[in-house]
Amino acid sequence: MPTAVITGGTLGLGAAYAHHLSERGFDLVLVARDRTRLDVVAERIGRRSGVIVETIAADLTDPRERALVELRLTDPDRPVELLVNNAGTECPEVFGTAPLESLLYEIDLNIVALMCLTRAVLPGMTARGRGAVINVASFAGYLPPGGCAYGASKAWVLTFTDTVAASLSGTGVRMLAVCAGRIRSDATGGTGRSPLWLTPEQVVRSSMTDLDKGRTLSTPGWLYRGLVSFLESPRSALRLTATAAGRGRERCARLPDRPVTAGHMASDADGRIDR
Repeated sequence: MPTAVITGGTLGLGAAYAHHLSERGFDLVLVARDRTRLDVVAERIGRRSGVIVETIAADLTDPRERALVELRLTDPDRPVELLVNNAGTECPEVFGTAPLESLLYEIDLNIVALMCLTRAVLPGMTARGRGAVINVASFAGYLPPGGCAYGASKAWVLTFTDTVAASLSGTGVRMLAVCAGRIRSDATGGTGRSPLWLTPEQVVRSSMTDLDKGRTLSTPGWLYRGLVSFLESPRSALRLTATAAGRGRERCARLPDRPVTAGHMASDADGRIDR
């Protein structure tokens, strides 16, 4: 059976991914800070679906604890087919008055941890010629609410996913950013039939369909899709340019070595480009 690693896999969207992927026949590795909740969710999913559910209790903002997850992602004897970077946090205060510790924690979880785990899993996936990474972003990445830094961190996730997806062209490895809007849960509430509110199951089903279709961006919900299609115009042009540039680098890498003549660019051993 293929294996999926899900961060923040015990609540809300992460739990919905866990249930959905178990129904697809994936064995699971659930990552969260709360050991008790991890054990409860793992036992429930394993009993219902019959898949193997591993758990890793880790604070992904702690490099030593994050290393436990990276070690599992890089285990050649237990390859990971899918990584779902779902763990995230939001500091709701305006940037100028927010505690620095809260802002740094937000960056460490929403950006640094996501980048490190993606970097850990990709070499094995590319070597096998298959695999996928789902990065949970947010509609706030397009329209940051209230002057808080959360939207900036999710904008980074969108751009990061585009950039890495372009570099993976032709490898068989896929990248998908999920532009999630407001999600109903026990914590957030959300009532009525407003198209602003989506269920975790809606988001998961939509994103998995988009992943199967090879897309790099999933925007669940017709209202959010309409808004993002308008806001995405500049990013779509950037995505096409990045993909073309990535293919150009691949073609250049296949060219025979030749001396660099005057007037051409030269690159030193550290990767710096001089003109």
